[in-house]
Amino acid sequence: MSRVTEDHILPGVLLMLAFCLLAPLLDVAAKLAAEGGIPVGQVTAARFVVQCGLMLPVVAVMGVRLRAGRRALGLVALRAALLVFSTFAFVSGIAVMPLADALAIVFVEPFILLLLGRWLFGDQVGPRRILACLVGFAGALLVIQPSLQAFGLVALWPLGTAFSFAFYMLVTRSVSDVMHPVAMQAHTSWIGVAICLPVVWLMNDGPLPALDSVMPLDWQWLWLFGVGFWAAVSHLCMTYALSYAPAATLAPLHYLEIVVAVALGYLIFDDLPNALTWAGIVVIVASGLFVIHRERLAHRDRAVAARAAAP
Repeated sequence: MSRVTEDHILPGVLLMLAFCLLAPLLDVAAKLAAEGGIPVGQVTAARFVVQCGLMLPVVAVMGVRLRAGRRALGLVALRAALLVFSTFAFVSGIAVMPLADALAIVFVEPFILLLLGRWLFGDQVGPRRILACLVGFAGALLVIQPSLQAFGLVALWPLGTAFSFAFYMLVTRSVSDVMHPVAMQAHTSWIGVAICLPVVWLMNDGPLPALDSVMPLDWQWLWLFGVGFWAAVSHLCMTYALSYAPAATLAPLHYLEIVVAVALGYLIFDDLPNALTWAGIVVIVASGLFVIHRERLAHRDRAVAARAAAP
């Protein structure tokens, strides 16, 4: 590997590691806020309000152009709606579940994304990767089954996060070629605010307690700020990581996020996965790493074929 290539990949690896270390802090802040009595809808809205407030100065300092075409803005609006639901579903889950359990279920998202890519975009997906996806879903069931017994149907919320985030990634894939990553994050933030605040305001004291709003007290303000702050910082790290190194290089590092979530869950909430959950986590991670390995091989084969076909 050339020195130039190493110099380009190393910042991407470091930024991806930073994402894996910082993203679970978003989950910790959200869990502290939800367990402290802040309704899930308000926690979700806080993410986008704070994130929007942080992104606007970044856009100004970087001089990023926010103007976009109607189609691109429509896709970003869909992206924001999917992220709002993804956040709401995940916070609903971790309000009662251990962080590691919920995050392990969410990590079936790459399998969903792979299958959707085949069905919607005609991506070539071989039988071994399909089998690995099915094994990964079986691992998720190992995590979900005891969680259903302990927490009821709320244990399915992280599965909703996995599906909505998979569609979120597909939309991101569609718009990333025509919009700067920072501009995309900024538009997603303000559209998220535009979605969340009217819902929280109109549904306050309504039939759904999760959409109520309360006045935060003391440390609760810090938890709500932390949800938006760590969301903005961690996702910017991931966005720029992908600009330095290919996704296939960075994808295996993403599983470090589960390790960090387990550690923080134990240190802060005294939660440790049980044996069945550990088994599910191992199955999900192993299946995911196999899928990533097969993706790399497929990418290499396509590159070789393209070079052979070149004049």
